Amino acid sequence: MKSDLRSDPLRVASVADMPPALADARASKPPLAHLKSALLWLGRVLLLIAVPLFILILASGLAIAIIRIGGDLRLGIDPFLATAARPRLPLSEVAGRAVAVDALRQVLMAGLVVSLAVWAAGGAWRRRLGLTRPDEARAPMRRLWLLLALWPLIHIAWVTTSAAALNMNFGNGVRLSPFLSPRMLALWFAFVVVLAPIAEELLLRGQTFARASAFMGPAGTIVATALLFCLAHVSLDPGAKSALARPLTLLPLALTLGWLRWRTGRLWPCILLHGWSNFCLVAYQIGPGLLR
Repeated sequence: MKSDLRSDPLRVASVADMPPALADARASKPPLAHLKSALLWLGRVLLLIAVPLFILILASGLAIAIIRIGGDLRLGIDPFLATAARPRLPLSEVAGRAVAVDALRQVLMAGLVVSLAVWAAGGAWRRRLGLTRPDEARAPMRRLWLLLALWPLIHIAWVTTSAAALNMNFGNGVRLSPFLSPRMLALWFAFVVVLAPIAEELLLRGQTFARASAFMGPAGTIVATALLFCLAHVSLDPGAKSALARPLTLLPLALTLGWLRWRTGRLWPCILLHGWSNFCLVAYQIGPGLLR
């Protein structure tokens, strides 16, 4: 005769004892699993910050070393001469070297990003950086042209408003160094409008966007890359307002570039908007001074 749970004391005891044991096991395992997931996520976030920061620092260090050594050799100066024994450089040389360092840093940064993408993705490195057509249909490109037409008004209005709130001079009438030669002026313009947009977008909306997308949703990826973009533009001036001014003025651009990368699935619209934004802002800032 089959016994039920009420007629079998041993069965009742075993069933009574099992749920607490299972409850204890379930109570102990989920926190460990959550902790492991949290640590893994934190590690990915730290890596997300460390990789672009390392690339930026490495490219900057290499650019400074190359320009200094090359410039010293061109002038017949020992590159390894002690600082106290070094001759004073002409102001035109100092200004020119600063522009050359900025330009070379972008070239080196782009090369490092592409090399890292090739190492990480092999033959699929173009897809990883958003340089190929996406598999899924995305937003039509005609909307991009509307954004390009409206963006100068939006960006300049935000920059001037936020700069005025921080008592910073980001308005028009800004003058370039008078010690820059025409060749260095052309290089500076290429750095602002072409080199910087390409290198920065490869780094942030390319490599970093792909890495963030692996464990973040679209909104988190857009915000993370935008914050890194702003962090990379923090001013080194000691004043707190000046340190925060540039990242604040760039925040709408950073968010828009991230949205554009996600919405189109491609990198070139980000490069185009970034370069166009830089061109319009530079024209607004230095245009009146050039016409005087």
